[in-house]
Amino acid sequence: MAWLLEPVPSQAELAERFRRCVAQGNLIIPGAHDPLAGLLAKRAGFSVLYLSGAALSASYGLPDLGVLTLEEVVRRAERLVQATGLPVLVDIDTGFGEILNVVRAAQELVGAGVAAVQLEDQEMPKRCGHLSGKRLVSPETMAEKIRAIKRVCPTLCVVARTDARALEGIEGVLARSRLYLEAGADAIFPEALESHEEFRQVRQALAAPLLANLTEFGRTPPLTASELFALGYEMVLFPVSALRVAAHAMARFYTHLAQHGSSREYLEQMQTRAELYELIQYNAYEDFDQEISNWGSGGRGY
Repeated sequence: MAWLLEPVPSQAELAERFRRCVAQGNLIIPGAHDPLAGLLAKRAGFSVLYLSGAALSASYGLPDLGVLTLEEVVRRAERLVQATGLPVLVDIDTGFGEILNVVRAAQELVGAGVAAVQLEDQEMPKRCGHLSGKRLVSPETMAEKIRAIKRVCPTLCVVARTDARALEGIEGVLARSRLYLEAGADAIFPEALESHEEFRQVRQALAAPLLANLTEFGRTPPLTASELFALGYEMVLFPVSALRVAAHAMARFYTHLAQHGSSREYLEQMQTRAELYELIQYNAYEDFDQEISNWGSGGRGY
């Protein structure tokens, strides 16, 4: 998809595609922190992408403490949608404030073509879901935010994340999730569960689409997507994995370059110029430019 040259699907169409993918189940959602990562994920066969607040923050050299602005998130999300034409689930943390802030965020993201948002029930300043020090808003406050989004932006899918496991246990996760579903949430994201058994408990208790987060180096054990699909989870998320792999590879390369002043030893590990041009459809833009030039000089165009 040469996105400058082709129409992008509408937000309503992308949201409906997201719902269909969730309903079909067995949906692995990779994090894509920028459009190039999104194109690579699409090339690999993924049908839905995730814009992680943690990954986007890291790409700006910032910690995941809710310091991103709405404009930064909307701009990156819009570019990701435009470049890939895929449904994107966007992490909006706590919604950038109270009810009216949340409504504005939803409206801006719908305008950017975003299919779905993930909203969480932490207080600001928020924390990574797998770290300590989290504080929760009341479940009623979170429910009000969900109701506001669904009233103003009915096509936008809402994945309600609860961080209650660490503070209120599994019973807190379930009680909050039920309230969020009553408020209109389309799916539930129980963050930082600590065992296969806890995932099973949540699945058995909730009759709604569920998202499991398999972020690395956190409280959740290294399960596989297949194990969670077998429990009945519709979605499995790998939010920061690609960024971690890329950052590790770049760190090794920069160290090598600083020590040796050469990239020759890394050529076999690089994406070639031809591969990059194919991914971003360089030739399509060249052809379009030439076609328009031919029109101006009396050529036949098509």
